[in-house]
Amino acid sequence: MAEALPVIYLARHGETAWSLSGQHTGRTDLPLTEGGERNARALGVRLRGLVFAKVFTSPLQRAAHTCDLAGFGNAAERDPDLMEWDYGEYEGRRTAEIHVERPDWQLFRDGCPGGESPAEIGARADRVVRQVRAVAGDVILFSSGHFLRVLAARWLGLEPAGGRYLLLGTAALCILGYEHNLSEPAIRLWNDTHHLDKA
Repeated sequence: MAEALPVIYLARHGETAWSLSGQHTGRTDLPLTEGGERNARALGVRLRGLVFAKVFTSPLQRAAHTCDLAGFGNAAERDPDLMEWDYGEYEGRRTAEIHVERPDWQLFRDGCPGGESPAEIGARADRVVRQVRAVAGDVILFSSGHFLRVLAARWLGLEPAGGRYLLLGTAALCILGYEHNLSEPAIRLWNDTHHLDKA
């Protein structure tokens, strides 16, 4: 019988005030809302019973607290490469506001003035991909939406801009893996939010 191929679970942090309002939240260290905490616990229920060789989280509190509430805080290693896209001058702004000044702006193509370019966040994602592929066993990562979208694109060998096609809700769960062997990376599950309270 063939040995099971490793899988990488991706968990986006729970809801924050800015994820609700649509403001770009890069390095601003916002806490979870009450709903975000509730959804992080629901994510923990969904993950109950799974065993991971490694657990990594962004050091930002929205991801680290999601990791804690999901039940993995004691095992987690904080990795600054898992931090959200640095939005620079666009931090705290909504896309519609940015489009008033730059109607054709696209984050995944253009990056942010004073922040990261797609190539720079792609390089961080590549470091994370190398790190998790070196682990013998399954891994879970707790991070933020735009970073995880770029990470998935790079996992597949796509340019960082490929992340624009992969929408990702708060407290969503995704699984990266392989098809037949380690030379065939694939997405096994994307943006699963069935565990969340729909009330």
